[in-house]
Amino acid sequence: MARTGRRPAGSGTRETILSAARAAFARHGYDGATVRGIGAAAGVDPALVHHYYGTKQGLFVAAMEFPVEPATVLPALLAPGVDGLGERLLRFFLALWENADGRSPFLALIRGAVSHEESAALLREFVTREVLGRVAAAVNESQPQLRATLVGSQMVGLAMARYVIRIEPLASADIETVVAAVAPTVQRYLAGPLAG
Repeated sequence: MARTGRRPAGSGTRETILSAARAAFARHGYDGATVRGIGAAAGVDPALVHHYYGTKQGLFVAAMEFPVEPATVLPALLAPGVDGLGERLLRFFLALWENADGRSPFLALIRGAVSHEESAALLREFVTREVLGRVAAAVNESQPQLRATLVGSQMVGLAMARYVIRIEPLASADIETVVAAVAPTVQRYLAGPLAG
């Protein structure tokens, strides 16, 4: 006779919960996603979600792993130097967003950060330390932290317009068109004049 009801804790349960959480945060943002709904989508009792992750915030932190590890990716992008770095960063960033598997965690991160200050703080701390800090360290011009955050603002704005809000014709433009239009701005932020 087949079992019915909730799935018991066991092998694969954590991964199933994380997968359901990523989908819920991407679809509903931090505030709209519920532990009860995530548990239902994962086929487990919400108490098991709390057992593994404590709070919804703990679940958010666990679920929103970046699809890549900045510590392993950024050194290769930064190693050739600042020349051409704007284009390298932009191409890598767009490749992540173009991949459906990579897009879902990013959507959840952005929506969570927009709707919940604690999530915004978590994302800000991670991005500042692990991504922008590494970019700033590679910049040889004045105001490296400002330059790195300007690069970050360009990337986040592009992601919002192209992948979240889907403003046309940017949303459907081919990658080469986007790179040709945006990479020079990113490069200027990294190595060009910041004022007139």
